[in-house]
Amino acid sequence: MSEDTTTEIDTRVQPTMPENLGDSEVTRITTDLIGALKTVYDPEIPVDIYELGLIYKVDLDDDRNLTIDMTLTAPGCPVAGEMPAWVENAARGVEGIQDVKVNMVFDPPWDASRMSEEAQVALNWW
Repeated sequence: MSEDTTTEIDTRVQPTMPENLGDSEVTRITTDLIGALKTVYDPEIPVDIYELGLIYKVDLDDDRNLTIDMTLTAPGCPVAGEMPAWVENAARGVEGIQDVKVNMVFDPPWDASRMSEEAQVALNWW
């Protein structure tokens, strides 16, 4: 594939993928998963969870089961019980994913340094 036809993807969260997937399939799943995660918003913050840096780890196994480790901006977040289901539902929409498990983790604790520049601009954190 020539350089000018290659799709550039954001690599802040680089999924662990099975070796039996080709490069184009890894790129497609990664791009589609990022797109799906960007549809989930913290209801108190007008920025999606991906740009906020709430996704810590993504693993896809040989059976195409996806495991996502995520956190919240604060452990006492009012949607803490609902957000993992929102993330699971969004990820299930990615073609080729068989099952999704979302783990809520708080180590390391989230801080504003995990936000993308896009999120910082949206929140006027410049």
